[in-house]
Amino acid sequence: MSISVIKRVYVTRDDTITHEENNLVTLVTKDGATYSSLEPRRLFPVSRGDVYITLLDTDGNETALIRSIGELSPESKRVVCESLDDYYLVPSIIRIISVTEKYGNLHWTVETDRGVKSFDVRDRNHDVKVYPDGRVRVRDSDDNRYTIDNWRKLDKHSRSQLIADI
Repeated sequence: MSISVIKRVYVTRDDTITHEENNLVTLVTKDGATYSSLEPRRLFPVSRGDVYITLLDTDGNETALIRSIGELSPESKRVVCESLDDYYLVPSIIRIISVTEKYGNLHWTVETDRGVKSFDVRDRNHDVKVYPDGRVRVRDSDDNRYTIDNWRKLDKHSRSQLIADI
């Protein structure tokens, strides 16, 4: 029985990452190896967004790993950040208009940095996460995510809606 060893490629400043269509990227290593149609994804999207970025092939397998975006060349950094920003487009809630409960679901109407949105939250204990620094992550029933940068800085009505929910 033979065991195949998969060699992980670590991306460095000497490697080049260029943009393809649909937020895909191409990696060309300093040794000349080319990897096309890669999808950048954060391994720790909430807690450590600028470190440990994986580059997945079209089958979802890891091809390469970026230990830190700060280690990339300026152009490669720009390409990776644009791709990640588009993939992880997360509206920021700036005001909570209402939170009502119906049939066990919470119906939220909020104002975000992208306009007014309405959505349902199934499980307040699992889908509304409050972090010690004041950030809040909300996941709706369609698996869309929203954030509140600091719930303490919301207006009084918004805070009362949030506190009543959590």
